[in-house]
Amino acid sequence: MSKKRRAFSAEFKAKVGLEALKGIEPLHVIAQRHEVHPVPVSQWKKEVSERLPEVFAKPSAQVRDKIERNRKEKALYARIGQLQMELEWLKNKVGPFGE
Repeated sequence: MSKKRRAFSAEFKAKVGLEALKGIEPLHVIAQRHEVHPVPVSQWKKEVSERLPEVFAKPSAQVRDKIERNRKEKALYARIGQLQMELEWLKNKVGPFGE
């Protein structure tokens, strides 16, 4: 009978990996406390140490494009709302005279 593999959330992996990266306790102690084998703990530690600089890096071109696209989208929706309000105002003003 095979054992079902456990799946760990990204938050759990990050927490354990960061704890291992701090180096306060040995990996085997951290693994035992979290009921995980030491090998994944060392892999998560490596992953955290490699990706940590990304947190402080400048946004990539793709992220900048997405931010700019969101900014333009908000401006366009604001303009649409303004034009709808102006149209309703004009309809109310012209309504009695146009009929």
